[in-house]
Amino acid sequence: MTELVVKTCGPMTTLQDRGRLGYQRFGVSPSGAMDRRSLAIANALVGNSPETAAIEFMNLGGTLTASGGDLRIALAGAGCTLSIEGALVPPHTTAILKDGQIAQIGHARTGTFAYLAVAGGFAIAPQLGSLSFHLRSKLGGHNGGPLQAGDHLPCRSEAQEGALTHFPGDAPQPPDAIRVMLGPQDDYFTEEAIRLFLESQFTVSAQADRMGFQLSGPTLEHSKGFNIVSDGIVDGHIQVPGNGQPIVLMRDRQTTGGYPKIATVISADLDHFAQARPGSILRFRAVSRGEAVAAAREAKAWIAALPEALVPLRFSLTTEHLLSTNLIGGTVNALSPKIGEG
Repeated sequence: MTELVVKTCGPMTTLQDRGRLGYQRFGVSPSGAMDRRSLAIANALVGNSPETAAIEFMNLGGTLTASGGDLRIALAGAGCTLSIEGALVPPHTTAILKDGQIAQIGHARTGTFAYLAVAGGFAIAPQLGSLSFHLRSKLGGHNGGPLQAGDHLPCRSEAQEGALTHFPGDAPQPPDAIRVMLGPQDDYFTEEAIRLFLESQFTVSAQADRMGFQLSGPTLEHSKGFNIVSDGIVDGHIQVPGNGQPIVLMRDRQTTGGYPKIATVISADLDHFAQARPGSILRFRAVSRGEAVAAAREAKAWIAALPEALVPLRFSLTTEHLLSTNLIGGTVNALSPKIGEG
């Protein structure tokens, strides 16, 4: 059996796909990839559907090796680099990890989350329809936990034949301000609190994980207290507890909550928000429901168009290839006459 073997990785390296949908009424968090656009890019490069499970790296990279056969792999997200046996793979490019070779994923440079996809995905049984690991419930993942050194991830050997491709573009750039829809409990805040929320800067605190990002900024004053009858939570809801500091709820969030929610990050901007690092400064901008729906449709269309945006690799950038091409048309030295002279 062809396997991807983990040699080293960070403490929150996990398997993530689109998430565990349809179980919130039972108290089961959806979980899933923090940056679905980057997940989709990595999957497109190896011929997978956008929601196929991949390895999610948080901040730190890792090293892995192929065992029992060659693997077609690709990496996307957070400015991380992919090297195979020390040779750097160009960004957003499919690569072949040959049996016994070692792939190294660098640390995050421009965000937090990166994704390594393998052609055909992993041959691991899902739990409640998903491989996504949820830390607090221990659902999904590999053997009910995050990845760690020594883990063997079975892969589908029949899916490893295929074209090597490159994605020449970039993921959509983050907006100047994260777009939100006010509510559903914006009436629990003073007019001044709403104004401060939309006109002030906030900083992502060190208290940020897959469950939620706590922000630091001006205190947002409640007008009706900070406790409500617990109601449903969705990705991107912005709760404001008694200290007046907002918390943006992310993929591993709880399914219900009892703090009023001043606004909700629109789905099209949640991937951008997820890549914000502690210390990042951001602002919010209110949009209408129509604008939020239009942005969601645009994001969905962008992901659907990824396979057509890929270009085939004409050659492999190996030392052997570079030596076989005539890259130098001649040589000169300091004593050679200048062009046009003698």
